[in-house]
Amino acid sequence: MAEPVWIGVDLGTQSVRALAVDATGRQRAAAARPLTGRRDGPRHEQDPADWWRLTAEALAEVSEALAGRPVGALAVCATSGTVLLTDPDGTPRTPGVMYDDTRAAELAAPAQRAGAELWTTLGYRMQPAWALPKLLWWRERGLLDGEARLAHQPDVVAAALVGHPVASDSSHALKTGYDLLASRWPREVLDRLRLDPATLPEVVRPGTVLGAVSEAAARATGLPAGTPVVAGMTDGCAAQLAAGALEIGQWNTVLGTTLALKGVSARLPRDPTGAVYSHRAPHGDRWLPGGASSTGAGAVRALFPDADQAALAQLTEAAADVADVPVCYPLVGQGERFPFVAPQARGFLGEGPLAVGDDPAAAFAAVLTGVAHIERLSFALLARAGCDVGGPVAFTGGAARNDWWNQLRCDMLGVPVWLPVNPEPALGMAVLAAGSIGGDIPAAARQLVSVRRALTPDPTRTEALLPGYRAFVEELAGRGWLDPALAEGAI
Repeated sequence: MAEPVWIGVDLGTQSVRALAVDATGRQRAAAARPLTGRRDGPRHEQDPADWWRLTAEALAEVSEALAGRPVGALAVCATSGTVLLTDPDGTPRTPGVMYDDTRAAELAAPAQRAGAELWTTLGYRMQPAWALPKLLWWRERGLLDGEARLAHQPDVVAAALVGHPVASDSSHALKTGYDLLASRWPREVLDRLRLDPATLPEVVRPGTVLGAVSEAAARATGLPAGTPVVAGMTDGCAAQLAAGALEIGQWNTVLGTTLALKGVSARLPRDPTGAVYSHRAPHGDRWLPGGASSTGAGAVRALFPDADQAALAQLTEAAADVADVPVCYPLVGQGERFPFVAPQARGFLGEGPLAVGDDPAAAFAAVLTGVAHIERLSFALLARAGCDVGGPVAFTGGAARNDWWNQLRCDMLGVPVWLPVNPEPALGMAVLAAGSIGGDIPAAARQLVSVRRALTPDPTRTEALLPGYRAFVEELAGRGWLDPALAEGAI
């Protein structure tokens, strides 16, 4: 009989993607379906019926391509902080309120006050778009009667797969206020917020088997009935698994419109600024700390909106020859959240606002270097919080296609870097499924994750880049955005 494949499902903002890989990580089948939502000011909703319908369609296409090959297990990831209310039997009562929906923004403050001591211990602050304020928003509108149940986005699909309501995973439950240290809902915090614990789901560790594919779901998806369905993680954690960064000191930085970092720590980091928050790892007694900056490659698109791939390649070539790179903080819009919290922060380039000016090559070099500065500063914050940042680091995200930028970032960090072949979250869920059934998630990552290229930092180049980095840190501190202690330690 053929070796089983492992399936990951990624419920993104714009699409559902299903991916099947074999024991070597080779893709055997994949399918995607577009997702649509409704936006109205601070509101962003999706129809939870679409989550299951489109997932079933994508899985049916994957199953057809597999032509009867056995499936070892599957897991589902989704957007962090996306929730809905259901009946006790799992029937949706509300639309899916998405991860970036801020209708409950004014309720983040009372949620923060009610659990301030616990949130500080866990290393974060309640944010306007997190799930706990959304639950309070429903409470204020009288929607939390005795039959209402909160569910997280992947719970809808997992429940449809196994034929009954399922437990949430602790990764998706983080933004709903789940106590990751005590592994329970914090009853005392819920009491202060007048929330009935019965509204909240049972929570299990990622990788726990939730059930098996039912006969009805098998007919809808083509998957073999009885296939194990494994509790997943958020899409950010799934991307980390897909990058293979699962050992202490290893990190994954995702550079797209914004810059996000996730790594592995032996203990819960302590960051008094609240810029770092941590998931519980699905393996061992480990933590997955990280954060997301508002800076990133979005600044390139903002400054060079008409640049196609050929133009970006020309800019990169010209940037490599810029001798005097201006200090740049590549923020589009206002407000920073990581590696420092500064709602008043705004981007700058040289002595003025973020703008191209009369030297596009210098501006382009400054933005790319500024992102590398933020990345190095992020690791300085993580080290200060108690994390091992020795590397190596996996580079993923759309900007990882720029080889010159990759080497610049590698030299700026001064640690080895690897570029995974396929860092998509669906692969991360396949890794989690395989590792959970096999009993060794890091071993599954080593088998399923492939590296397309490895980079080594040039010590001479690292030393040459440090003066510009110091000037960048000093500028942030001088503007009052960066904590002086972090600034001193970062330099």
